Amino acid sequence: MQITVEHLTAEEIEKRRIGSWPIWEKEPSSFDWSYDQTEECLILEGRVRIETDEGELTIKPGDFVTFPKGLSCVWHVLEPVKKHYNFL
Repeated sequence: MQITVEHLTAEEIEKRRIGSWPIWEKEPSSFDWSYDQTEECLILEGRVRIETDEGELTIKPGDFVTFPKGLSCVWHVLEPVKKHYNFL
């Protein structure tokens, strides 16, 4: 299961209306998470290391991340995170 990370232009962010999506925030912590639907999110603040069976990656402000349905992972919030999110 592949996590994708993109960098959108301001025009793409506006076109997708990402600014109107809900916001989620979390303090530094670690927790298991499973996705029962695909999630898209735009990281606004903070840094998170995501561990999966296939490896790990760090996401940071400006990253537009897609987590696929069925993914199980561990979130390590390294710096307080704030993101816009949308479930598909």
